[in-house]
Amino acid sequence: MRATGRVLAAALAVGLLAGGCGVGSPGSSGSSGVGGGGPSGPAGAASSNAAGAVEPSTPAPPGVTPLEPLPAAVPAGLAPYYAQRLDWQPCDGGFECTAFRVPLDYDRPGDGDLTLVAARATAVPAGSGSGSEEGGGGGRLGSLLLNPGGPGGSAVEYLEAAARTYDSGVRARYDLVGLDPRGVGRSNPVTCLSGDRMDAYTAVDLTPGDQHGIDALIAADKEFAEGCRQRAGAALGHLGTVEAARDMDVLRALLGDERLNYVGKSYGTFLGATYAGLFPGRVGRLVLDGAVDPSLDSVTGNRTQAGGFETAWAAFAKDCAKHEDCPLGRTEQQIGDQLTALLATVQADPLPSTDHGRRLTAAQATTGVIQAMYADFLWPKLRTALTDAKAGDGTGLLRLSDSYYGREADGSYPNLMFANTAVNCLDLPAPFAGPEDVQRAVPDFEQASPHFGRDMAWMALACTYWPVRATGTAHTIRAAGAAPIVVVGTTRDPATPYAWAQALAGQLESGRLLTYDGDGHTAYGHHDACVDGVVNRYLLAGEAPEPGKRCAR
Repeated sequence: MRATGRVLAAALAVGLLAGGCGVGSPGSSGSSGVGGGGPSGPAGAASSNAAGAVEPSTPAPPGVTPLEPLPAAVPAGLAPYYAQRLDWQPCDGGFECTAFRVPLDYDRPGDGDLTLVAARATAVPAGSGSGSEEGGGGGRLGSLLLNPGGPGGSAVEYLEAAARTYDSGVRARYDLVGLDPRGVGRSNPVTCLSGDRMDAYTAVDLTPGDQHGIDALIAADKEFAEGCRQRAGAALGHLGTVEAARDMDVLRALLGDERLNYVGKSYGTFLGATYAGLFPGRVGRLVLDGAVDPSLDSVTGNRTQAGGFETAWAAFAKDCAKHEDCPLGRTEQQIGDQLTALLATVQADPLPSTDHGRRLTAAQATTGVIQAMYADFLWPKLRTALTDAKAGDGTGLLRLSDSYYGREADGSYPNLMFANTAVNCLDLPAPFAGPEDVQRAVPDFEQASPHFGRDMAWMALACTYWPVRATGTAHTIRAAGAAPIVVVGTTRDPATPYAWAQALAGQLESGRLLTYDGDGHTAYGHHDACVDGVVNRYLLAGEAPEPGKRCAR
């Protein structure tokens, strides 16, 4: 996600790992091909003849400036990083893993290093049965980096879950590579709270009705921030997206690729677009699916994201009304009213569950509903969970909430939410200076989303107490001179609203918008033949979609 708070923009929020789914910084980074070994034969730029016209440009909001590219030459202080050689070793049952160094601070490379971990699934030769209707034949195209979003999603885990079911034509011609960004997964992961304290954090009231509730929320946010400060140390100030994009360029060079080929989901679109803005001449074939609009400030981003979840809720309610097992009514209005009433009941008296005495709070109930908005295949599970909750059993909604946060059966949590907050609070200034600002903003948030707006306004308070000052600001990304970049937008995407995809495609000089008229978060790899066909032709043959291309369920 680009907006601050607890709401993820990640394909992995619902385990969409199969089939391929889911600011300014001075200095410069490496020239293409600098440094060590790895396979050669990078994919070229997408064909300009096949690309068609660019998308109409989108004007920047007042006061928002473009991200400027970095110089092409590698400064002497960074040359050793680009000269490393990757030592790939077998790992994780059929994959290869490696580690390499990047500077903690690209402006001061002598101040220490971070060690990042990447994994790859090497290309499966066409003779082994690969090949797709979209162009599986032909020579090797190099590496294809994948990122599932978050921020905080492990690209290594994503790769290892997705590789075996990725499109066979793509698998035949690319090595699939997952790089855990700095602070994430296996790459110096930031941690903040123990499992029991994280349980308390997820349960705290997100719609405080009095000063006691506000104080409790502030105390939870401060505890979270202080835990991150104590555990992460100096690295906490160097986990931003610009630095992560520069890390990708180091890896690109070490892989031996002249250009970066990349599929980014959700927040991964912001990471990929940032790379394009910094290194437009090194853009190969970039797919940005479930796009983030980098020009939005954090208040606007949070509010419009709330509207995205409201759009998804309306689609769920319309569908629910068609099912006999819908527990909330027979009309969309009834269903919405009954959800509000149910959450109020849980707010007053948290529901018991079968999970070791844990009780479902209103915050967790809301998170459970939000989790199910990420993909329509979760809607039946949500109907069952809501039926149980109305009967006094909070187990189903609690499990959905736990799934959102990645909570394990033993009560432990991955570093997903820790990294999520750390990156977001660096990338944009905090939306609110304090609870009074939140209270003033609540009416606008509720207008955008009657069911989730209030919660999402208060969620955004987290960065107010962050111990490290933000290094980024809202900006546009033009990436002048880059090869065609495919931006995919889903019309009823909850976490990255469709308008964000339109905006990013319009900002990018070479943006090509592919619209999917459907539900859920992100589109590629979700078994829609139209979307998958368009994206695969681009990845394999360099054919970007024609202007106005739309796919529908």
